[in-house]
Amino acid sequence: MKPLQPSESLPVGLLLAFTGGLLDAYSYLNRGEVFSTAETGNIVLLGINLAQCNWGGALHYLLPVLAFTVGILAAEWVRRRCGDETPHPPRVHWRLPLLLAECGAIVLVSFLPLGDLDPLANIIISFTSALQVESFRTFQGCGCVTTMCTGNLRSGTENLFHWLSRREPKAPPKMKVYYGLILCFILGAVVSGLLSPLLAQRTVLLACIPLLTVFALLRRGGAEAAA
Repeated sequence: MKPLQPSESLPVGLLLAFTGGLLDAYSYLNRGEVFSTAETGNIVLLGINLAQCNWGGALHYLLPVLAFTVGILAAEWVRRRCGDETPHPPRVHWRLPLLLAECGAIVLVSFLPLGDLDPLANIIISFTSALQVESFRTFQGCGCVTTMCTGNLRSGTENLFHWLSRREPKAPPKMKVYYGLILCFILGAVVSGLLSPLLAQRTVLLACIPLLTVFALLRRGGAEAAA
């Protein structure tokens, strides 16, 4: 059996899900009601604005979708160029610079005034969220997403059915992973909702705490054996 990598541990997944919920709530509450980490809502609102011939509104929701797409491409490029599948893997694991890049982007967003620069803030958050979701896709052997909940809810409930119907022994551990991620995502949104009235644009800085914690966990875990 392939050994569990530090990036696939449940604590890492829970911390990243907390980050995803915090950033999504932050962008919705403070940056023009945009879902910066989960693009389904933005795509729906894009379609609605297109139907209403509201071109400015459509662009408002299109930009984070495009930024997310570019972020996925960038993460894959980094993995292919710097991952362990390369002939000479770097001494620093490829996920670590991406975590620092996300933190740096969050700091930048915290200095952007609310209002006219909201689209830029959403573009930056969407881009870095794509880096996160593409770099961390498996926890405890379960394929998961840390920036949205629909897939996790489906998988968790599917395993709940397997447990209720035939007491599948592998189902409860998987339920723990999927429902744990959802709860942490909600907790991140709660924290953002509570503190946004107090911290406004600076609320986003709270996301650096779990991200830097993940960075420390990966560094302590050492170089990973697989990309």
